[in-house]
Amino acid sequence: MEMENLTEVTEEVDYALLSREEIIRLKRKKHLLKHKGHEAMHMEIFLILCITFFVSQIALVWWRKKHAKSYNICTLIGMWIIPVVFGVHNGWTRFLFTWTIYTIITFVITSQARKRPLSGKTPSLVYGWFLLMFRLSCAVGIVGYVSFLFTFFGLNMMFLISPEKAMDFSITVLGYGLYYGVMSRDFAEICSEIMASTIGYYTSTGMPTKHLAEGVCAICGNSVVHLEPDSSPEKVFQLSCGHRCHEFCIRGWCIVGKKQTCPYCKEKVDLKRMFPSPWERPQMLYGQMLDWIRYLVAWQPLIITLVQVINWSLGLQ
Repeated sequence: MEMENLTEVTEEVDYALLSREEIIRLKRKKHLLKHKGHEAMHMEIFLILCITFFVSQIALVWWRKKHAKSYNICTLIGMWIIPVVFGVHNGWTRFLFTWTIYTIITFVITSQARKRPLSGKTPSLVYGWFLLMFRLSCAVGIVGYVSFLFTFFGLNMMFLISPEKAMDFSITVLGYGLYYGVMSRDFAEICSEIMASTIGYYTSTGMPTKHLAEGVCAICGNSVVHLEPDSSPEKVFQLSCGHRCHEFCIRGWCIVGKKQTCPYCKEKVDLKRMFPSPWERPQMLYGQMLDWIRYLVAWQPLIITLVQVINWSLGLQ
């Protein structure tokens, strides 16, 4: 009876005469009355949510452990497609524009990495592009995070910026940085394996098909000794196993491409020894955080959709 009376009242009320707080309060009261007595149903929905998340975690961990390649490919496809679906549905024109430009350039870069025979300049081009995107995404993410902190502590009012606009800017910029950082690392991982396998100094299992000569980069297959006098020499890193690599190559291979071993002998790469500068640490920590973010973007929407389907099939609303 109370619910019917409240419904009649809200239908007769002219919302134009009410303040924003009064409208929110009235809608909140109507929502609570609508769900009054549904505590048992809410508990069932909560249990379904917990069980689904628990089972999905076990399944994803098992999939990633047993079939890492198919897991990574499906995750990348999910990362690539799901945000676009949300963007089209919600009219995110800026995101769709940046996504289109990024996709076109990345498609061209990836096509170069898949060519056979592989050009000697292709590894530098590929690692250079994805390393640039990784650093740019890191910088954009930091700007978004700092902006979020400014808004949280109310410092945006010093610049006469409303909290709504400041928070919208912070979340948008932070989201752009994280999303394109995750995408760049995943594409870099795929391209690095393709190129290294084509060159012949790397195989995912077993011994390489080619012998690595002295003075040759173990990643791109080019000489680490600069023979042209007019060109500036590129910095070279020597791994703990003794193999040498160009700076762009080893950064692209380890930091962006998520590889932690020498491509030739599979000995673990000590990143802390190679990049001791404190300015390098944030990039490595940022890369580790992106591995967690990719799961949220790719699999969380699918798990939530599965929970909603289960609730709908059981008549729980």
